Amino acid sequence: MSRATIGQLKLQCLSCKEEYISDDAGTCKECYEEASETEEELKREIDDLKSKVAFLRFWSPFDTRNRSSFSDVVLVASDEFEANPVPVPAHKAVLASRSPVFKAMLEIEMEESRSGTINISDVSYDALRSFVNYLYTGEACLDEQMGYDLLVLAEKYEVKHLKTYCERFLVSKLNWDNAVASFSFAHQHNAKQLLESALSMITDNMDNLTKTEEYTHLVEKDPRLVVEIFEAYLSKQVNTAARDG
Repeated sequence: MSRATIGQLKLQCLSCKEEYISDDAGTCKECYEEASETEEELKREIDDLKSKVAFLRFWSPFDTRNRSSFSDVVLVASDEFEANPVPVPAHKAVLASRSPVFKAMLEIEMEESRSGTINISDVSYDALRSFVNYLYTGEACLDEQMGYDLLVLAEKYEVKHLKTYCERFLVSKLNWDNAVASFSFAHQHNAKQLLESALSMITDNMDNLTKTEEYTHLVEKDPRLVVEIFEAYLSKQVNTAARDG
C-alpha cells in the first residue's frame, strides 16, 4: 500500500479491519464498493417484492378509478344504529379466497349465495368497509376502536393475519386505563397476545385495581376473570419470592 501524503491518514477500515490511506475515517475502497453492491441488490429485491405484491393484490371495489367493479355480492352492516345501511360491494371469489367462513357460506346453497347479499351483524358500516378493503389490499388504517372492531370480524371470519395485525396494534396501545377492558375483550375473542399483555399490566398494578370502575364492572359481569387475575398475581408473587430466595 502506498505511503500517506500530506493531509492523509493511515486508518483502519471499520469493516474488514485492514489499514488504508484516506482523508476521512470510515471504510476502505473495497469494503465501500462491496457495501454499495449489497445495498443495490437489496433495493432490487425490495422493488421486485413490491411489484409482486402489487400484481397479486386485488384492486378494491372502493377504488374510484374503477368505474365498474363487476361486483357480484354485497355485504350489509346490520348495526342497530344504522337505520339505512349502505351495502358494501365485493366479489365472491375474493371473499372465498380470503376467508374459509365466506368460502363455506358461498359454496353451498345458502340464502347469501342465492341472493348475493350477506348480512353482517353487530358491525358499523365503517368497520365493514375497512374489513372488506383489507381483504383486497392487506392494508388497514387503525385507531383503537377500529382495532377492536376488525379483530372481532377477523376472528368471526377466520382471517388470521388481520387478527394478528389488530392484536399487535392493540397491545401497542395498552395502558392502565384500558388494561381491564382489553383483558376482558381478549378473553372473549381468544386474543392470547393481548390477554397476556393486559394481564401482566394489571398484575403489575394490583394496588390500583380495586379502585377502578372497570374492576367493579368486571366483578358484576364476569367474576371468573377476577379470580383469574388474582391467581395470576399470586403466581407472580410466588415466582418472585422463589427467585429472590
